Amino acid sequence: MTFAFGIGIGTQNQKGEWLEAFYQSPLYLPDATLAELAGNTLGYQGGNKALDASDEQLKQFAEGLRRAGFEDQAKLAEKAVGSQRPAVVTVLENDDTASSTPEVYLKLQLISHRLVRPHGLKLDGIFGLLPNLAWTNEGAIDLDELPERQMDARIAGRLLEVKSVDKFPQMTDYVVPKGVRIADTARVRLGAYVGEGTTVMHEGFINFNAGTEGPGMIEGRISAGVVIGSGSDLGGGCSTMGTLSGGGNIIISVGDNCLIGANAGIGVPLGDRCTVEAGLYLTAGTKVAVLDDENNVVKVLKARDLANKSDLLFRRNSENGAVECKTNKSAVELNDQLHANN
Repeated sequence: MTFAFGIGIGTQNQKGEWLEAFYQSPLYLPDATLAELAGNTLGYQGGNKALDASDEQLKQFAEGLRRAGFEDQAKLAEKAVGSQRPAVVTVLENDDTASSTPEVYLKLQLISHRLVRPHGLKLDGIFGLLPNLAWTNEGAIDLDELPERQMDARIAGRLLEVKSVDKFPQMTDYVVPKGVRIADTARVRLGAYVGEGTTVMHEGFINFNAGTEGPGMIEGRISAGVVIGSGSDLGGGCSTMGTLSGGGNIIISVGDNCLIGANAGIGVPLGDRCTVEAGLYLTAGTKVAVLDDENNVVKVLKARDLANKSDLLFRRNSENGAVECKTNKSAVELNDQLHANN
């Protein structure tokens, strides 16, 4: 069995170290014959490997792929022949911890291609394999090589624009999923899962290994590890606490048809049809007064005790400042016209 496979074109620095890799059509749980063909022509001997491929090897690989009926992958191998940038064929036999930069990029693109959901891949240790790079209008550049490249561009009459300095590139330089709107593409990182029908407005943000089921309106922050359910709305400036921002091992999620108001935030997972009032930040330890139908306090709980429960409205009492919870009988209905992205 093969876990994942991809034929890619990457970037290396002057030392021959991998900076990034682009896979047009990565495969998840592909036919094991692909790995056998990689063994016959590229010297693959099992395990998780990123294989450098010469033009001659790529030609032989393409022939083998075509004979075996993998026409699309054969075309990719043929396209890579003569590339000005190095070609890489990455074969993952299993989902073990990645050991190379091309392996990490394959895993991140599997998520952004919607082939694997967030939390569906082993991503521990990836930060050490993702170099901090200058992401420019001419691609990824090693920071030590950036000044020389900037000077060379000026001499040639060009301007080398540095769009960001980061370990992660923006998703849309690698994957543009079908049926989405993203107002500011710099705010969606590679490794994000953006479900069909999702609209990400200018202040919206989606980190890697996080995302949306779709449809949904995202005007707030989806932190690493957080998944937003179908039909939910994240208001402007709101926040979700991820595993990289103090959430620990608790997986924060938002159910279907929820609303997190503007400038609100959550540090606990929500069930379906929940609403968090604008400006209210709900952490796991927040004391919440649970109200009955007549607004009498039934009990006081920590917010973590209400995690994953549906049909709840969280609000702050404007007179005494107490955080309250009532049964929420109304579901959020998104504007169909806003989410008709196809």
